[in-house]
Amino acid sequence: MKGLVVLGATGSVGRSALEVVRRHPGRFQVVGLAAGRSVAELEVLAREFQPECVALGDPAALEARPDLEAAGWRAGPGSVTELASAASADIVVNAIVGAAGLRHTIASLEAGKRCALANKESLVAGGGIVLDAARRGGGELVPVDSEHSAILQCIGEAKRDEVRRIILTASGGPFRGLDAAALERVDADMALQHPTWEMGAKITVDSATLANKALEVIEAHFLYGLSYDRIDVVVHPTSIVHSFVEFVDGSVLAQMGEPNMELPILHALTWPRRPADRALCTFDPLKVSPLTFEPVDTGRFPLFGLGVEAGRSGGAAPAVFNAANEVAVRAFLDGQVSFRRMAGVVGGALEALASRTTSSLEEVLQVDRDTRRHAASLV
Repeated sequence: MKGLVVLGATGSVGRSALEVVRRHPGRFQVVGLAAGRSVAELEVLAREFQPECVALGDPAALEARPDLEAAGWRAGPGSVTELASAASADIVVNAIVGAAGLRHTIASLEAGKRCALANKESLVAGGGIVLDAARRGGGELVPVDSEHSAILQCIGEAKRDEVRRIILTASGGPFRGLDAAALERVDADMALQHPTWEMGAKITVDSATLANKALEVIEAHFLYGLSYDRIDVVVHPTSIVHSFVEFVDGSVLAQMGEPNMELPILHALTWPRRPADRALCTFDPLKVSPLTFEPVDTGRFPLFGLGVEAGRSGGAAPAVFNAANEVAVRAFLDGQVSFRRMAGVVGGALEALASRTTSSLEEVLQVDRDTRRHAASLV
């Protein structure tokens, strides 16, 4: 039985991970749970799974609950980081949203854990640092994103020089068919109506702007050691094909399935094995036909191009893109900037700060803080 820690347990991916655990009794033991500030929801989960440790990222989260502190609950980012390296954990699911998850990813890898990574921002903001942590500690990085899970499954045991390129798929989000004039009038409620996936607010907006796909391109670069010239993206509105891998002999493999995060989560927890799960065996080729693909329109969705170019530039640019995008999304959800204006905020931050260096965790976190301040001033 594998000891499992779930960071971000009350979010979309965290809840899906725990649902997978429920369907596989005897395979996993939940030894740690963490969330940001959702005390009531985390309390329900703690009663069900009886973990050894429970942590909340918000230092003030337990101020009104001395009973939970007395029961061993802890609060503050440091308590979550310690949970990520708990001795009883074999696998750490990092489902925390945003750059806040970077420190926890590094801690789990340095402690030799398998990090089932749903926090793509870890690799975007600190890709080289994360890979160094895995090498130092002997940890294992296994992606949870459906697209990167698909690539992992398609590549299998093939050597990287046998891969010609990978092709990530994007749903196109809820505004795929809108022209530039119509995009000026969309609001947060409209952006949160994703056509195929059920996700948290931040990633749903990122899907609407295609910033999420740019983040995944950068993530793929680090996960699979491929140059940006070997990573392509196509829009696939039904989200049935999760990614393609084209090999040097001309063969192309695709991983397909209904849009359901529980499948890539199960795969990340059990890789390279495939335990039976009847709840996920629902694929009907006739139901999902036809499958269509379109090019990405970078004119209508400029955040995609800004993000990919930041990845190509390297240095601090990916961390700046990530932090500025988080600020822009929050401002959009709060009604402070328009959908189209988000790209201006991110572009302005890149222009000001992308030349910084990020050779250490401290430098990455400083760039993140400085970018957030600058992006907020642009808002």
